[in-house]
Amino acid sequence: MTADNQKKSEFIIGRHPAVAALNNQQTTINKIFLQKGLQKNFAAQIEKLARERKIIISRVPKSRLDELAPQQNHQGIILTLAAFAYTPLVDLLRKGQSAPDPFLLILDNIEDPHNLGSIIRTADAAGVTGIIIPQRRAVQLTSVVAKTSTGAIEYVPVARVTNLVQAAKQLKKAGFWIFGTDMTGKDYRQWNAQGSIALIIGNEGKGISPLLKKQCDELLTIPMVGHVQSLNASVAASLLIYQGFTSRGN
Repeated sequence: MTADNQKKSEFIIGRHPAVAALNNQQTTINKIFLQKGLQKNFAAQIEKLARERKIIISRVPKSRLDELAPQQNHQGIILTLAAFAYTPLVDLLRKGQSAPDPFLLILDNIEDPHNLGSIIRTADAAGVTGIIIPQRRAVQLTSVVAKTSTGAIEYVPVARVTNLVQAAKQLKKAGFWIFGTDMTGKDYRQWNAQGSIALIIGNEGKGISPLLKKQCDELLTIPMVGHVQSLNASVAASLLIYQGFTSRGN
């Protein structure tokens, strides 16, 4: 693979994300880079999946994988594939209409790929229907996101839109209730998340943008009594997602 082709490809790095991608028939994988000398059981598992998908395996020394994914724990395997596919918002809404009480996340300019990956992982665990992210000024679906999600990126559809405010308005027209976070909001432990809902998670430093906050039907807050009155975005998202999960009778 040439350097130019590598720039046009994304990587899935690590064992759990790689196996999840290989098991997902919707993921178009170009090639498997497998480290020489890996334990036989794992190598045999990858070879079986590769044969089923008719994907080429390139056995390479560890130094080659270190070069492809510098300073990352690749665990002896890297997949190359086209940039991650996004789901059109209209398809996400269609999927939501076909499912009882859809639960969507709107991520307002999340910048850290580890936060995005962790949020996707939690979303998958709690049965979130899909995620909406902005096209600009936010992290996109990358190999770091995929690795942090430990394969959940293969199961949670992500829509990318040019304007989150317009997307929120579209959701409201489709019958969704929009919830966001704010220091002056209602205690999130009292949140009733029944019905078709969308939860907005704000930027790590700035929170939810003012125009998007105006689209919220209700604001929620996470009470804190410690000296640091803020939480990591993925931690806050996890608390809110699981409160929604619990209040919906799961």
